[in-house]
Amino acid sequence: MMLLKLAIQKSGRLHDDSVKLLKECGIEISNNVKNQLKATASNFPLEVFFLRDDDIPQYVEDGVADIGFVGENVIYESKKNVTVTELLGFGKCRLSIAVGKNEPYPNVQCLESKKIATSYPVLLQKFLDENKVNAEIHEISGSVEIAPGIGLADAICDLVSSGSTLFMNGLQETEVILKSESALIKTPTLSGEKQRILDKLLFRIQTVKKAKNKKYVLMNAPNDKLEEIIKILPGMKSPTILPLAVEGWSSIHTVLSENDFWEHIEEIKTVGAEDILVLPIEKMVI
Repeated sequence: MMLLKLAIQKSGRLHDDSVKLLKECGIEISNNVKNQLKATASNFPLEVFFLRDDDIPQYVEDGVADIGFVGENVIYESKKNVTVTELLGFGKCRLSIAVGKNEPYPNVQCLESKKIATSYPVLLQKFLDENKVNAEIHEISGSVEIAPGIGLADAICDLVSSGSTLFMNGLQETEVILKSESALIKTPTLSGEKQRILDKLLFRIQTVKKAKNKKYVLMNAPNDKLEEIIKILPGMKSPTILPLAVEGWSSIHTVLSENDFWEHIEEIKTVGAEDILVLPIEKMVI
């Protein structure tokens, strides 16, 4: 049987979310052995490689792995010949420039002739070139945020999630170079048969993604208020309305984003909706 070969992060912040996504797609893999480098799915034609995230674009470009789950920051820094096929919705962060919290920062031009420490020299250089700024890039790995405090650099360019690490090291975020999340990349040499397997995987991924932040909402309402409530809470096409055993009342069923529900909850209660129930959705096929 032909297997689609997928590379994911061996350990780190994207590993758990990658494995979780496969599980949500109904794909079971066994990864219980320490330092295991590959595993085969038991119920889908997929073989998973566990690699350093920085190595994934190279493996995919070379065709050793057919596809990979990896952050956009790694993809664009690597400059490898791969195709971003699907954004996966997890691992969201941003690549930002930060300076000392007491340093004035009127605009990007104040980086002129400064030393900037980073693990992302390619993306940083592109940003500097676009803004016509000449700065010295000091490439380091590891704890980039410590560089200004020990006199190694005037500023840093690093990944930021919550910003707490910057705060703890006396830094302030000033410029966002790239908004990043995990993405599915594929090799340029993918065969037709493997593309068909990938299409099946993408269908499952997209089905799971559609269900994120969606809620199944049920409520009871008097029949003379149905039209008014439906205008407030439209469904994907139209809500489902079922009569209740109590005369003059109906049950409304619909699917909403969680934000839409909280925006209108007070309004629908005021109109007359009662017994409102909100349930999570695991999968959604449209």
